[in-house]
This record gives sequence, C-alpha cells and structure tokens, in this order.
Amino acid sequence: MAEELKAFSDALAATVEAAGPSIVRVEARRRLPASGIVWSADGVIVTAHHVVEQDENITVGLPGGEAVSAELVGRDPTTDLAVLRAQASGFTAANWAEPDDLRVGHLVLALGRPGKTVQATLGIISALSEASWRTPAGGELDRYLQTDVVMYPGFSGGPLVSADGQVVGLNTSALLRGVSLAVPAPSIRRIAEMLLTHGRVRRGYLGVGAQPARLPAGLQEQLGQETGLLLVSVEPDSPADKAGLLLGDTIVALDGESVHSLDDLLGRLSGDRVGQSVPVRIVRGGQVQDVPVVIGERS
Repeated sequence: MAEELKAFSDALAATVEAAGPSIVRVEARRRLPASGIVWSADGVIVTAHHVVEQDENITVGLPGGEAVSAELVGRDPTTDLAVLRAQASGFTAANWAEPDDLRVGHLVLALGRPGKTVQATLGIISALSEASWRTPAGGELDRYLQTDVVMYPGFSGGPLVSADGQVVGLNTSALLRGVSLAVPAPSIRRIAEMLLTHGRVRRGYLGVGAQPARLPAGLQEQLGQETGLLLVSVEPDSPADKAGLLLGDTIVALDGESVHSLDDLLGRLSGDRVGQSVPVRIVRGGQVQDVPVVIGERS
C-alpha cells in the first residue's frame, strides 16, 4: 500500500510541475494577487474578471520570477472571465482539454500562483450538468462544473487540472457565493476568442418583455411543445418592433430552435446572430407564422 501511495503522490507532484509553466501571477488589484492561465505563446492570458479591479497598471508575474506589464483586452462579468495581453513572448500555453470525460467523483487539482511559486489543492468533481448553465449574472457556460476544492486566496483565475494533467477549466469563487466553480474549457475558448476579436462579448437583443404561456392543445400537437413565450411588452424602435412583433404574440421558435422559456430565448440570442436576419416563429390569433427579425446587439 505504501508504494501505491508514494506512486500516486509522485504522479500528483509531476502533474503540478508539468502545469506550472502555464500559470502566471496576476497583479490587478490592491489586495492579494491572483492567478492566470497562459492562453497562447504570444502572451495572451485568461483570468477571472473579479480579480481584475483596475484597467491599467496590470502586472503579470512569470514562472521564472520576472514580472512584465499587461493590458486588459476585454472582460465578461457574466461569466467572470477576463483576457489580458502581457508585454512579452515565449510563453508556454496550457494544455487545454474538453471536460466531456469528467464524472462526479473524478479527482482534480486546483492550481494557483498568487506568489512566486505554484500552489495546489486536491479535490473531486462534486457536480456536473449535462447541458449549458446560465449564471446568476446572465452569462451562459457550456456546462455547470462544481468541485469541492478549497479556493485559497489568490487561486481564482488559475487552472482546474484533470488527473491526466490537462486543463479542463478556470477556477472562480465569484459566480456562486460559497461554491467552488470552474468555467469549462469550451466556454473559455468561445469567450476568449470573442474578447480578442471584439473586446467584448456580443449578445443578441430583441427588445421584448415576455413570460411563459401554455399553448392550446391543438397547437401543442402541431408544434410538439407545450409552452411558448407570450410577449407582454415590445420596446419602441427595437429589433422586435421594427420586425412587426406585437403584444400578445407568442414566440415558439427562433431560427428553427424551439423556445419554451425566457432562458431558451436568451440562449438563442448568441453573439454570432447579431446583425443577422433570422426567422422568429410566433403564434398570432391562433395561427403560426414566421417573422424575419434582424437581431440587434445588447448594450
């Protein structure tokens, strides 16, 4: 048993050592520094939004001990992500992996570099969702990824590492109070690319107020769904208003995807649809019809 424990312990230490070169210290607040993950070799760093309290005079501490200045590329408070660009090159990018193979009970390591050296804590995956999850702030993650790791001060923005040494998420203590969550790698990729391209996360906008409403039995059978979204308000000069949507209309689909609830609608209004004309299927006066709507951008 002692030999097995030693081998397991050595494997954990090796995993930390292998991940260490891709973890940096982020100094962007007055209190304790936080952590960041190297996204690309040219100095792009991903970290937690809540640890970047200043837009200027940001410093990144490198694995070798030196410190370099960095600029804020963009941030998304709704998913607690921020992207920095360090004024240096030759970084070691993290080994990212999809979290598809993770299961509740799998061992994970949370790593951070709030000081000059890497720190680590061991835990397990305590909860996972099979589908996307909307954060309390209104952002959308590809899945809910909760751990029982102890989030020591300065660990936010650091990597969650699987047992095979791959980075499956970015640790944060700010999305749910008192809960250790990780932003999964697919969400980081999507949001980081948007911030690098646009400097912000683009989100679609219709300009309606709505509430779930049960459809008549005949329409339920015709559409294959029980509920839709009844429009209770339409903002003047909004995309919905310009397209001719009216109070009392019930949205049942957007661009061919069913809409049952407000979360469904918000999830369909992704940034890639901004500026596009998409068909919105509505029920008006008991009749189903498609109305083309040019999706706006939420300010």
